[in-house]
Amino acid sequence: MLSDYSRAISQVFDRRFITVLIKSIALTLALLIGLTMLLMYLVSFIPSMSFTIPLIGYEVTFLEELAETASFGLILILSSFLMFPVAALFVGLFLDEIADAVEARHYPSLPEPRRQSWGEVLTQSIEFMFVLIGANVVALIIYLLSAFLAPVIFWLVNGYLLGREYFEVVAMRRIDKRDAKSLRQKHFFSIWMAGALIAVPLSIPILNVLAPVIGVAAFVHLYHRKSRASGV
Repeated sequence: MLSDYSRAISQVFDRRFITVLIKSIALTLALLIGLTMLLMYLVSFIPSMSFTIPLIGYEVTFLEELAETASFGLILILSSFLMFPVAALFVGLFLDEIADAVEARHYPSLPEPRRQSWGEVLTQSIEFMFVLIGANVVALIIYLLSAFLAPVIFWLVNGYLLGREYFEVVAMRRIDKRDAKSLRQKHFFSIWMAGALIAVPLSIPILNVLAPVIGVAAFVHLYHRKSRASGV
């Protein structure tokens, strides 16, 4: 498993990797800017919160500033929370470009993979993003009940989801969905742990942009190792 990530990291400066990384960063920033503008627009509709204290006649105006500060804090929290599924979504959209680069360098004798339509890829990526968000909302309750274990729970929950999704999507470039699911179930634990290795850097700012690209590349190597071992 670690060798898969080592080989993926060694290819990080591949032109196609860098292209996907730039696209992912640009789209993530565009979404974050759009979210910020929307939230600030909504804040502008909040009525003035200033009021005058009776008897002494002192006007309190800091509440309006507090609301603006709170909205900025909310943007930071949302951006941290959404970075995970958004990064996964955008890399999912460009997964073929990463997989093609890996296979061209390390598995040049393979035939052309099966190509999914953009509609199929987009639908699958959006569904996965909502599954990630939903799972993390549920896990948030557990985080609050056990703050000490929160990072571990985060990595395990998202590691399972990322491992399942990335492995099956990569596998479906070569085999049908039923066989991809069967192969994943056969190697359940190692795929889960491989997913957790993506989840850890995804929880770290800056690294969380690069991690999905490395993760997809590692899963291409992981799929080919497991498929050969299973005779698929």
